[in-house]
This record gives sequence, structure tokens and C-alpha cells, in this order.
Amino acid sequence: MIKHYYIADSLDELEQIEQELESAGVKESHIHILSDNPADVENHHLHMVNSLQQQDTVHSAEVGALVGVIGAIFVLMLAYFMGWTNSAVGWLPFVFLSIAVLGFCTWEGGLIGIQKPNVNFAPFQQLLKEGKHLLLVDTDHQQEPEIDRIVESHPHLHYAGMSESSWGGVKLKPSH
Repeated sequence: MIKHYYIADSLDELEQIEQELESAGVKESHIHILSDNPADVENHHLHMVNSLQQQDTVHSAEVGALVGVIGAIFVLMLAYFMGWTNSAVGWLPFVFLSIAVLGFCTWEGGLIGIQKPNVNFAPFQQLLKEGKHLLLVDTDHQQEPEIDRIVESHPHLHYAGMSESSWGGVKLKPSH
């Protein structure tokens, strides 16, 4: 899937665009709006980006897990090189400690991510604060020409970039 990003000034226009996209065969679940005015988006019967995707929870938890893996390896290596595993205690407490380090770091990463916007939406934060809205459309290659036709018929809708992952694995490639 390819995720396209568009900037719009008007929720009325986005409501019309969403209806045209759905008429063209784009699934309702593939069209989302990111806005600093969620009540207005709901009043226009548009589909907001869900709160989990608005925050950087998943990405930050992945970073925390990576730090946790490094920490767990450090714990196991320290126990081995210090000779602590040769005692009557053995490996068990150090394995449990390394699992706890991994879990804690992952959890802490997720908590940090709750406080930050999704890395894919960070470039648009200033525009959102200015009252603009972000339209996200997930498409496959067969739908591209029809979506391009619809977008071109709305001169106030501005192309803002794309990513090739629907869940943030690939960074946004803004166009100017």
C-alpha cells in the first residue's frame, strides 16, 4: 500500500473529496483525516486518524525494545564475564533480569511515544496548528490514476508527500 498525504484548508472540501474517493472504489477504511479540530472532523462525518496512529507509541516502543535488547545482552555478558553464572545461582536470575530489562525498556519507549506525534506526521504539525487538515489516502497501484484525477479536480488540495507503508515503516517523502 502507498499512503498519500494532502493538505486542505476546508473540511467541506474534504467531505466532498472523501465521497468522490469512495465512489471511485477507495475503501472508507483507507481514507483518514488528521486535524487539530477533531470535533469539526466528526461533524463533517469524516474519519479521523485513530489516536494510536497519531502518537509515536509504536515507533518509540520499537526503539525502546532495541535499547532493551542491548541492555539484556549487556546483563548476560556481564554475568558471564564476571563469573557469576558459575555459582550455585546459575543463569536463571540473569535471564530473568535480562527479560525484565527488555520489557522495561520497551514499555518506557512506548510511554515516551505517547507524548510525541507520529514521526510520519511531525512535518505537518505547524500546518495543523495553522488550521489546515491532512488527508491520508491508502491506495494500491491500480487506484492511482483515478485518485490523481479526483485530486486534480480540487485545486485547493495540495499534495504533501507519500510513504510506502501504512504503519510508518518508511519515512515520509515530502514533495515541494
